[in-house]
Amino acid sequence: MNAYVAANPPKSPPDRPIERAFDTVPSMTGKTEADEPVFDEPIVDEAEIARAHAQALEDGRLLFAKECDFVMGVAHLDGLPNASYPEIAFAGRSNAGKSSLLNAVTNRTHLARVSNTPGRTKEINFFLLGDRLMLADLPGYGFARVSKAESARWNELIFGYLRGRPSLRRVVFLIDARRGPMASDIEVMELLDKAAVSYQLVLTKADKLRPVEFAATHANTLAEAARHTAAHPEILATSSLSGFGIPELRAALTALATW
Repeated sequence: MNAYVAANPPKSPPDRPIERAFDTVPSMTGKTEADEPVFDEPIVDEAEIARAHAQALEDGRLLFAKECDFVMGVAHLDGLPNASYPEIAFAGRSNAGKSSLLNAVTNRTHLARVSNTPGRTKEINFFLLGDRLMLADLPGYGFARVSKAESARWNELIFGYLRGRPSLRRVVFLIDARRGPMASDIEVMELLDKAAVSYQLVLTKADKLRPVEFAATHANTLAEAARHTAAHPEILATSSLSGFGIPELRAALTALATW
């Protein structure tokens, strides 16, 4: 060993923790990983979510346990009641189980029977729930045997109401789970899209299907909803007979019962 080397031994690189060695490795953007921001994963409080869900169900139960009174039937747009309350409209094919669902969700036996009395089946029927929420029962479509002129009048009434009702918060759009969205349903959905009327698809008669059949119908309905701009992304499923899904529907509607 010469005298210079002996007097000037090579210096060892400074110690660095192994776990930090990657901090200065350049990324494909030219930045080091030390330059990249670090975001903490959001903390999901499952207990809080469960409490909020339970509270929403209870709020729905309490509201829909209140009095629900028939207000009026309307055959012409100029006869609509004042838009004094948040409003939910129920729409669907004539055989989608709309009357049964209205009776189930309001916890009444014969509420929708008013709509079936002579002279009122062609009207929009209004019910006031707990002096907080107006429910509008729209005439069914796609199944009634009426003339083209009468059908055109119904369409003018229904879609005139949907397009011009300032208090309307959402349309509950009923789909028979045994059939899924049919051509007439999709046609109405497209009209609601064009009118920018928010609607939520609700599968009725879910108890009539086996689990594998229901899963397929739900998936198809979800895919159809995704193609429509005004459709709510969540699909609800109900059975008026067993009560399945009714508390969840009440909770969803109660959340809309404020301005």
